[in-house]
Amino acid sequence: MSEQSGNDGAIDWRIVLRGSLLGLFVIVPVTILRVIVDRETGSSETSGWVYPLFVLLLAGYLAAGWIAGRARATTPLTHGSLAGAGTLLCWIPIRIVIWAVHDNGRGLFRGTHAALAPGQLFGNLVIAAGIGMLGGWLGARYRRTRT
Repeated sequence: MSEQSGNDGAIDWRIVLRGSLLGLFVIVPVTILRVIVDRETGSSETSGWVYPLFVLLLAGYLAAGWIAGRARATTPLTHGSLAGAGTLLCWIPIRIVIWAVHDNGRGLFRGTHAALAPGQLFGNLVIAAGIGMLGGWLGARYRRTRT
């Protein structure tokens, strides 16, 4: 089955995975950079670095959606949002490893400064899916203007 052949609205998981991996390729270095900034400044929360790092994370979700939406222009919003959310879901095991290595006394899911607080995870999932959806729409639009 070609990437563009399905007009039935079915999800092509290969395209979602491809977009998710590209997004992961962007956000992993950003996450590592944030850990380095945390070490050097004591906390990236109070540093000016928090804003550009957040924009780079959003760019990762946008890139994931862009790839998925461009590859499957018949359902770009679905594929883009799944690729954005997939990026976050692929990042969670990496974040757990960073938490285990960093080991600064924070809880993983509980506590006042949990590494993966459930509310933050949900908020990040909504952001990732929404920005991925925007990327999917932009990718499909770009593809239509190029053909």
